[in-house]
Amino acid sequence: MQSLLASVPRDAVNQFLSKEKTPLSVMFMSLLVGILTGLIGTLFQLGVHFIADSRTSWLRDKIGHSVPLWLAAFAISALLAVIGYYLVHRFAPEASGSGIQEIEGAMDGIRPMRWWRVIPVKFLGGLGTLGSGMVLGREGPTVQMGGAIGRMISDIFRIKNEDTSHSLLAAGAAGGLAAAFNAPLAGIMFVIEEMRPQFRYSLISIRTVIISSVTATIVFRAIMGQGAVITIPQYHAPELFSLFLFLLLGALFGVFGVIFNRLVTLFQDMFARVHKNGRKRFLFVGAMLGGCFGITLLYIPQLAGDGTELIRTITDGGFTASILLLIFIGRILTTMLCFGSGAPGGIFAPMLALGTLFGYAFGLAAHSVLPELDIAPGMFAIAGMGALFAATVRAPITGILLVIEMTSNYHLILPLVTTCLGAVVFAQWLGGEPIYSQLLRRTLKAEKLRQEEFS
Repeated sequence: MQSLLASVPRDAVNQFLSKEKTPLSVMFMSLLVGILTGLIGTLFQLGVHFIADSRTSWLRDKIGHSVPLWLAAFAISALLAVIGYYLVHRFAPEASGSGIQEIEGAMDGIRPMRWWRVIPVKFLGGLGTLGSGMVLGREGPTVQMGGAIGRMISDIFRIKNEDTSHSLLAAGAAGGLAAAFNAPLAGIMFVIEEMRPQFRYSLISIRTVIISSVTATIVFRAIMGQGAVITIPQYHAPELFSLFLFLLLGALFGVFGVIFNRLVTLFQDMFARVHKNGRKRFLFVGAMLGGCFGITLLYIPQLAGDGTELIRTITDGGFTASILLLIFIGRILTTMLCFGSGAPGGIFAPMLALGTLFGYAFGLAAHSVLPELDIAPGMFAIAGMGALFAATVRAPITGILLVIEMTSNYHLILPLVTTCLGAVVFAQWLGGEPIYSQLLRRTLKAEKLRQEEFS
């Protein structure tokens, strides 16, 4: 009798999970995806902060007294970066760079998803490269790890239905972005808008994406708190007459977005010619970059790191327009060096910092030319954050929601819409290609060339 009772729950669970097409079982699995993605995304952020803080304390309290400070900073950051570069090159080349294009390729069925390799390599490798002070963001790793968790759940429960497996992969990606920026709406819209060529729309798939994104955010907030990711001043809605300035700013970002995407490919080609995919050369490049950014973080911190702290500093109003433009140009170079090298890390956060820099400089100039308008430079900084994202990724709604959720500046939704719309229109008019479509196409081309070499 006892054995019969013990088998009932097990049989019920197996029967429940075997019904892959039922909304209830799919939503249950998307809940698991959201929980695990939120947990790993939050732990990843805590790990990056821990390594960065430990690195600083070692330099200040221990190592800096024994050897020159710059040498110690170079050595520690070089070691951290080499860990990331080695793991990627040795175990999971698909974990290099952002990884979002790999998720899009997996959703399209043209890229493999080796979750058992991607999750540990992206997690540990990202800790190394981001912890070294390189200009990389954590959203790329969390999106790719989230997608890998979605595929892992599919494999664990032996999901054979292709649509269900596809929905869980998309749900993991949404949860990854939500956990990276504490932005559930942006996570949902990112999959629906940016991944629209790959995403299979249905009532069930939309529900899985929503459940995962919300659940991942709940996990993040339970551990990290419910405050905005970036604490900056709250602004009121600007005068309607000033919206033409936001449209002008969007047009400028539309032009720059096309240039930015082109620079990414140029720097990727440059690094490919340098290391030629040889491991020793690849690791040497990584060590030199990591070490140099360790020194940069020590003496010119504005040009290193993901830029989150820099955004706070900018919006506090401590820089002139000329200084902001100099930092803007410098961070373009440092962003390209880090992301173009193939280091595991994202580009969202560096783009947000670039948008803030140029937007605030534009706001200072606009305020000096039109002092009678009641517009604060910080309004343009926030609009710039969304505009550069919209121009490069070509996902304006996601950019708008992301900035609003990250900064809690809900009153600036109209300027954000105006700026992002202008950025997308001008970028499309100039014929630029969205960055992740561009990266996926290059990945497929490189894979084809490698296969031809071995054949």
